[in-house]
Amino acid sequence: MAESSPVPRVGVVVFLLKDKTVLLGRRRSSIGASTFALPGGHLEFGESFEECAARELKEETGVEVDKLEFVTVTNNLFLDEPKQAHYVTIFMRAGMKDPDQVPQTVEPDKCEGWGWYEWDDLPKPLFWPLEKMVQSGFSPFPDSNSGQ
Repeated sequence: MAESSPVPRVGVVVFLLKDKTVLLGRRRSSIGASTFALPGGHLEFGESFEECAARELKEETGVEVDKLEFVTVTNNLFLDEPKQAHYVTIFMRAGMKDPDQVPQTVEPDKCEGWGWYEWDDLPKPLFWPLEKMVQSGFSPFPDSNSGQ
C-alpha cells in the first residue's frame, strides 16, 4: 500500500489586542519551537472561525474574548521542519471581555508563557508566518494605515 500524502490543516490564530500591545507566547512544539507566536490552534470539525478562536484562547490563556473579527488568511508550507506540514491559517482579531484579566499559561507543554508586546518592539525570533506579516508592513490594529 502506498504511503498517503500529507494534507493541509486549518489553523486559527488570534491577535489579542490590549491598548497598543499584542499577546504572544514562546512555542513549545515541533513546528516553530522556541519562537514567539500568537495564541491559536486547529479548527475542529463543524466549528466557525470565531468559535475556534474563542475556544483556543480560553484553552491556552484562560482569557475570554470580545469582538472577534476576521483579519486575513495565509497559506503556509513548513518544508524545512523535521515533520513537513501545510497550514491554511485564519487570522482573527479580538479584545478581552475583561480588560483586567491576566493571561495564564494553561498549557505549559505547548507554551513557555504569555506576554504583552508593543507592535513596534516585538520579541525575537517570531514564528515565521507572523514574521513574514510584520516584514510586509502589516499591523493588527484596526486604526492603523499600514497592512489591512
